[in-house]
Amino acid sequence: IGGQALIEGILMRGPEKDAIVVRGADGLTVEVSDRKLNPKGSWKNLPFIRGIFNLFDAQVVGVKALMRSADLAPEEMQEEPGKFDQWLEKKLGSERFQKALVAMGLCLSIALFFLLPMTVASFFDKAISSILVLNLLEGLIRMVIFLGYMLLISRMKEMRRVFSYHGAEHKTIRCYEAGLPLSVENVRKMTRFHPRCGTSFLLVIMVISILIFSIASSLLLTLFPGLNALRGSFGYRLLMIAFKLLLLPLVVGITYEINRWAGRHDNGFTRVLTAPGMLLQHFTTNEPDDSMIEVGITAVQAVLPREAGADRW
Repeated sequence: IGGQALIEGILMRGPEKDAIVVRGADGLTVEVSDRKLNPKGSWKNLPFIRGIFNLFDAQVVGVKALMRSADLAPEEMQEEPGKFDQWLEKKLGSERFQKALVAMGLCLSIALFFLLPMTVASFFDKAISSILVLNLLEGLIRMVIFLGYMLLISRMKEMRRVFSYHGAEHKTIRCYEAGLPLSVENVRKMTRFHPRCGTSFLLVIMVISILIFSIASSLLLTLFPGLNALRGSFGYRLLMIAFKLLLLPLVVGITYEINRWAGRHDNGFTRVLTAPGMLLQHFTTNEPDDSMIEVGITAVQAVLPREAGADRW
């Protein structure tokens, strides 16, 4: 079971159902829907492949839930959509508009957190002979951009309540995983940090990318030694950037399996592995009030599986 903070609410996803719970002017609105699951035996469920599809599915469902929460939230929390959004929705229709938002969001994330660091680091490819050092530099640039971005949005006034709902989501799941009754008192005692957080997942992706990009780049230059003579040229930079972008699905697939494994185990190694992401959650979660905890409890209860234990990874 996992979720996402919304505008005055929470999206919770279980093994069988999704639930959107939003606190409006008239109390809680709860909308539950069945999950569209891949059939058993589908190749989309294979290790290192399932993570790619699950990430994209989470983005699609998350954007839809966020837009729905904007409709359900109190009027004072709602904002008039911009002219570009109105034009895009009119041209594409509601369903295609949501898919377009997901595509634009993914493209923007790739451009900001991967394409930009790759481009900046590529200007040092002639001065730095070591592929490992070059990829470490690229990774450092990526981390600085990512952490700076998270720090900036954490200071935005309108994001503080969203991050409090993020904290309520984590605390409620922690309470459920601890086997305690889902009450406000029990949830309030839980930590707001969780090792399976999606933000932590993005951070691990960036760390794993350094390793994968280093190994793959070294292998490419070994197989095609003539490329070394082109280092420093525009064509070489473009080739390496394209090569690394093609490796992103592999990075996502490997990171998903690591995150999945870490979510099933609690030992010294997994605590070290998840420590950076847990530290990052100091920026992306806030302590919720009791009304937010009530939303989290309602959301978890709405997606509990019919068969006990069906939600275990």
